[in-house]
Amino acid sequence: MNYELFRIFVGEMEYSINVNGQMMDLSQPRVMGILNVTPDSFYSESRAQTKEMVVARVREMLAQGADIIDVGACSTRPGSEPASAQEEMQRLRMALRTIRQEVADVVLSIDTFRPDVAKMAVEEFGADIINDVGDDFQQSTVNSKPSTVNRQLEMFRTVSRLGVPYVLMSRQSTVETILMEFAERVQQLRDIGQKDIILDPGFGFGKTMEQNFEVLNGQDRLLVMGLPLLVGVSRKRMVYNMLGTTPAEALNGTTVLNTIALMKGASILRVHDVREAVECVRLVNSLTTV
Repeated sequence: MNYELFRIFVGEMEYSINVNGQMMDLSQPRVMGILNVTPDSFYSESRAQTKEMVVARVREMLAQGADIIDVGACSTRPGSEPASAQEEMQRLRMALRTIRQEVADVVLSIDTFRPDVAKMAVEEFGADIINDVGDDFQQSTVNSKPSTVNRQLEMFRTVSRLGVPYVLMSRQSTVETILMEFAERVQQLRDIGQKDIILDPGFGFGKTMEQNFEVLNGQDRLLVMGLPLLVGVSRKRMVYNMLGTTPAEALNGTTVLNTIALMKGASILRVHDVREAVECVRLVNSLTTV
């Protein structure tokens, strides 16, 4: 995308979502900080397994400028064994209760693929956003597809009843197939009354490294949907495998890709490193003011 087109796209993106009765303006990109209440998430620095660690991590991210805290209690890293629904809920209850008691006015997103977990988090703790990782991430056979579809439809009905913004992620491997899936799923969501929808191209899910970069290169084409985009490339394999490093060494590469994602229309960056992402947003935003 050239500079003039970038200015046009940024100037026309006037997205907002209803977060617990308050409108969150997405016309300027927001930063979502990652909090993993798990023992096995791929990047160890994002893990917090005690109340003290949860509070410290949330306060650190808010101090660095996070707009949203995304709480996950079931690792979706490749090859991982998913926690049971009961274990996921137990971890989330500890974290969400602690956050609500110790940190005021924080916007909470819940990273889950289970409708019953989403329902619990919203009804018991007032979670503000549901961030769905899409198809069951352990899916490996054709025979599992019907249950996967049923799960997603149940999630659609759940978030619609709860009245919270919903992040819809795609595991498709090309911009064309992502757009086709989004068009179908967004219509299903609209048909049952879902108002606030955020689209996630699903970097790192169902894609080869080359396909991840092809989707990133064509990400601006997803803006045709007229909905805000969430991008999560933070410290993922597409960064550290390409550079021959490790997740711990992937901050610089992450910042480069976050910059590209912003210039191709991202409204939310989901990241482990909040300060660096906030600085990235400020610098990219400066292009529209000069």
